[in-house]
Amino acid sequence: MARALTQLKVALVHDFLTTMGGAERVTQALSEIFPQAPICTLLYHPRVGQYFPGKKIIVSSLQRWHRNLRIPTKYLFPFMPQAIESFDLSGYDLVISSNNSFAGGIITDPNTFHLSYCHSPTRYLWDATHTYVDEQRLPVWVKNIVRAQLSDLRIWDRLAAGRVQRYIANSHNVERRIRKYYRRDADVIYPPVDTHKIKPKSGNSGYFLVVSRLVSYKRIDLAIKACNVLKLPLLIIGEGEHRSVLERLAGPTVEFLGWQEDKSKIEYLRNSRALIFPGEEDFGIVPVEAMAAGKPVIAFNKGGVTESIKAGVTGIFFDESSTQSLVSALRRFMALERKLNYREISQYAGRFSRERFKEEIMTVVTKVLSA
Repeated sequence: MARALTQLKVALVHDFLTTMGGAERVTQALSEIFPQAPICTLLYHPRVGQYFPGKKIIVSSLQRWHRNLRIPTKYLFPFMPQAIESFDLSGYDLVISSNNSFAGGIITDPNTFHLSYCHSPTRYLWDATHTYVDEQRLPVWVKNIVRAQLSDLRIWDRLAAGRVQRYIANSHNVERRIRKYYRRDADVIYPPVDTHKIKPKSGNSGYFLVVSRLVSYKRIDLAIKACNVLKLPLLIIGEGEHRSVLERLAGPTVEFLGWQEDKSKIEYLRNSRALIFPGEEDFGIVPVEAMAAGKPVIAFNKGGVTESIKAGVTGIFFDESSTQSLVSALRRFMALERKLNYREISQYAGRFSRERFKEEIMTVVTKVLSA
């Protein structure tokens, strides 16, 4: 069967290759498994090309609008179903979509097997649709238009889910949402994390750390307010549209570092006292990277982190999305801190390695193509 797999004609599909986050690292690992597979994507930025050397990247017609006319991605959403359906994947044996919004809607031949690695049913169409619209800084009449567009996209998304022959979810948290919104079962394979490249460290430089895109739903404001209350040093790595709002909240112990290269980010993790992860994520790569570095995580007790963090061993949780709850968690952490073992934390993170991901993906591929 291994020989047969090497002869397969495989294509990969990814929503957007414009930044390098957790979803993009999944596609990167998939491209290592299938090195000859082209990667179809709606939008692409050359800075991401360094992570896909020698790979054939096929972009949609929306690329011209996005780059030449500088149209923000969210304003292109109504045109994306047609754009994803325009990719001609005729003649492929296997297509794997890395799907967070539109990639699962590709159209394939009857003899092509479509396997979708789903990071989440599109959050702004389903469980977060009301908060997504409410948070937009738009007039009421424009918000009503947006709601109508999201309704149309929701219908398309539900129909497009039927084109997938087999789902893989990135966590049990996402598996439950796939079952609820798409009425489909899914295997669970956790995303790949390069834990083997991160050397754990016992000491720290005394600061707490946040690594995140600076957008409202990440709830970085909670980390800032909690550290303001306790006068704890907090470093924030990341960029985003919410940065100016967060900077106005920040007290004298909070510092913004902007975007950092992976190597620099890992060094900040290794030297931190702990990572603060205040938002709800489908899985969360950064908490695993922090644990690989031997650092505990203080996280909101909801979403994928409930599957990756072992309470009292690799980190602690806070139960309410409030400043008071996080302040309480930070105090509990400081009382517990000396009992946490950095080697044990790092070893626990090893279960989310890149090699484990590849092996589990190949097990599913072999299974579905042998059926």
